[in-house]
Amino acid sequence: PQCPGDGLQTATALRVGLHCGFRVSLLQAVTPLWGSFAVLLFLGSRARLLRAQIKTFVLPSVLRTQASPPLVGGYNVALCRGIHTGSQRLQRQIENTESVAPEVTANQSKSDFSLLPPVRGQGSSLTWGGKKYEAIPIAHIKATYNNTHIQVISPDNLPFARTSCGTEGFRNAKKATAIAAQTAGIAAAAKACKKGVSHVRVVVKGLGPGRMFAIKGLTMGGLEVISITDNTPIPHNGCRPRKARRL
Repeated sequence: PQCPGDGLQTATALRVGLHCGFRVSLLQAVTPLWGSFAVLLFLGSRARLLRAQIKTFVLPSVLRTQASPPLVGGYNVALCRGIHTGSQRLQRQIENTESVAPEVTANQSKSDFSLLPPVRGQGSSLTWGGKKYEAIPIAHIKATYNNTHIQVISPDNLPFARTSCGTEGFRNAKKATAIAAQTAGIAAAAKACKKGVSHVRVVVKGLGPGRMFAIKGLTMGGLEVISITDNTPIPHNGCRPRKARRL
């Protein structure tokens, strides 16, 4: 004899309660039931196994799907969208920069223009105060361990100004300080400005404590430094150096 439920397909929803409070609903589960006895037997024998399988496989996949954005062809959709919009924004910025960039005149090509000082023996179209690089006065700075000397001369070796830490009133160990070198630089710049000097080329010689502060003093005094050259001599196994100080 056939059971009253033969041939009928019933949509059931099985809910299994876990000890951590999660409930997983299996909706629209179409299952041919062959009687209430089979249903009770299935629920009695497979309930524990079904709960373990849901906790192990179903919940991690559900949480992972909710936490991560969808993937299309192995790539993150949000990442692809960000790269696409970022490339469009970069393209617009490049177009705006090209429209604002100044045009180079016909008589001055890009290969001839350079912000760096020219190499000795090579010409340049740059001018400072209406003078070329070779016509700019030179400020020689000799930085020793006990004093700092500054001399501003013309390209023809005509003197404009000469100062040192000793001539500015510093005595003994105070001559070997940074503030003394800065004061000497300010004084040399003031004397050179009175003679019409506005731009100088700096040539530094020595490793004294006032080599950088002397340049700072020249700029504070009103001179504009266009280049800095280090002319410190380096011995190639020359004379025997002094013995090291005992501290």
